[in-house]
Amino acid sequence: MSDNRVYLYDCTLRDGAQTRGVDFNASDKQVIAEQLDLLGVDYIEGGWPGANPTDDTFFKSPPKLKRARLTAFGMTRRAGRSTDNDPGLRALLGGGTTAICMVGKTWDFHVDVALQIDAQENIAMIADSISYVAERVDEVLFDAEHFFDGYKENPEFALRCLKAALDAGARWIVLCDTNGGTLPHEITDIVTEVCTHIPGPKLGIHCHDDTGNAVANSLAAVRAGVRQVQGALNGLGERCGNANLITVIPSLVLKMGFETGVSAEDMAQLTHVSRVLDERLNRAADHGAPYVGESAFAHKGGLHVSAVEKDPRTYEHIDPAIVGNQRHIVVSDQAGRANILARLREIGLDVEDSGDQIADLVELVKQQEFNGYAYDGAEASFELLARRALGQVPDYFKGTSFRVIDERRWNARGDLVTLSEATVKLEVEGQPFMAVAEGNGPVNALDAALRKV
Repeated sequence: MSDNRVYLYDCTLRDGAQTRGVDFNASDKQVIAEQLDLLGVDYIEGGWPGANPTDDTFFKSPPKLKRARLTAFGMTRRAGRSTDNDPGLRALLGGGTTAICMVGKTWDFHVDVALQIDAQENIAMIADSISYVAERVDEVLFDAEHFFDGYKENPEFALRCLKAALDAGARWIVLCDTNGGTLPHEITDIVTEVCTHIPGPKLGIHCHDDTGNAVANSLAAVRAGVRQVQGALNGLGERCGNANLITVIPSLVLKMGFETGVSAEDMAQLTHVSRVLDERLNRAADHGAPYVGESAFAHKGGLHVSAVEKDPRTYEHIDPAIVGNQRHIVVSDQAGRANILARLREIGLDVEDSGDQIADLVELVKQQEFNGYAYDGAEASFELLARRALGQVPDYFKGTSFRVIDERRWNARGDLVTLSEATVKLEVEGQPFMAVAEGNGPVNALDAALRKV
C-alpha cells in the first residue's frame, strides 16, 4: 500500500441522515450510493441495520457497486451481554455487507456518565465486539467516539481503547472529533502522538464542523499520518455537519498531492455529484461552496474581471473544469468594460471594445441598478438590455393602449372567484389590431390577449 494513498469513507447515508431537515428514503439512498460509487470513494456507509425500516429496506436490496465497498454501521455489544446474545450485533451482521464499522466509547467521561460502567468493561466491549465481527466479515472499522476529547482528559485510557480494537482485528481505527470542538493544531499534535503507537496506514479521521474546522482538521490529520478520511457530501451531518468530502477530495489531490480512488475523469464529476444530492433533498445548492458552488469561480468586480480576461490564474486557484464547474462573469454596478464584453461573448455577441457603445452600456447598467434593477443572476434581462442598447432588438409591435377589468363572480360550485378581462390595441407592421381575452388575473389576461394578435 502506497503511503501516499488516502482512502475515502463516505457517511452521507448514515451520519448525513442525522442532519436536521434531511429525511432519506430507500430510493434516495440507492441513487446517492450509485453516484458515490461512480465518483470513486472507497467505502459507502449505507446506514444502521435494525435501526429503522428505511435502512433495513436499503440493505435488503443493496445497490450493485462496482468500485466502493458497502459498509454497515453499528455499535459494540451492550454492557452485561455476550456477543452471541446481543441483538445489535445480530442485526449488524444481518446487513449482509463485507465491511462493518462499529462505534465505541473512548472518553472516560462518557463511560462514567453515559454508560455508567467501569473502564475495563468498556474496553472488553470493544475487544469482544471487534473480534466477534472480524471472524464473520472481511473488514472491520472501529470509530473511536469522542477520541480527541477523551485523549485530552485521559490519554492512557483513550489509547488503551484504540489498542484493544486493533489487537482484536480492526482494519481501521478511526479517530473521531465527535463534538467538533478540536482545532487543527490540536489534531496535528494528537494524531502525531497516536502514530507512535498505531501505524498511520491503520488510522482514519472523522471530524464534525462545530467550529468550522472539519475540513481543515481532516487535512491536518492526513498530514500528521492518518490514511483514511471520513466525511459526507456537502458536509451533511449531525448539528453543524461532517467534513465536506466535496471539499476534502480536491484539496487532498490537487493541493496536497495525495492519491485517492478519484481519478481526473472522476474529479470532473464532483460538481454534478454535489448537485445531485441537493436535488434529491429538494433544496437549493450552496452558491458559496468551495470548488463546486456557482460563486466559486464567479467574478463581479471590474478589476478582477479585467485580470481574469488576461489570465484566469490571476483570480482562480484552479481551472474550474477540473471539478466540473465553470466560470461566471457577473454584470452589476460593480462591473467594468471587461465584465460587459465577457458577458456579451457568452451570449454570442462579438462586439469590439471601441467607440462609445460599451461605455454607454456600462453606465446604463449602473444607472439601472441604482434605480433598483439587478442583473446579477438575471442573464436574460441583461441580454435583452444589451441587445436593445446595441440596436439588435427589432420593433415587432407597438403597443397603443391596453385595459384590464377585474370582475368578482360566483362559479358553478358557488365559490367566489376573480376573473380578469384584458383589451389590447397594437400596431403591427403599420396595421392596427385589437384583441380581448379573459384570464386568471391581470397578467394572464394580458398574455392571452397579446397571443391572439
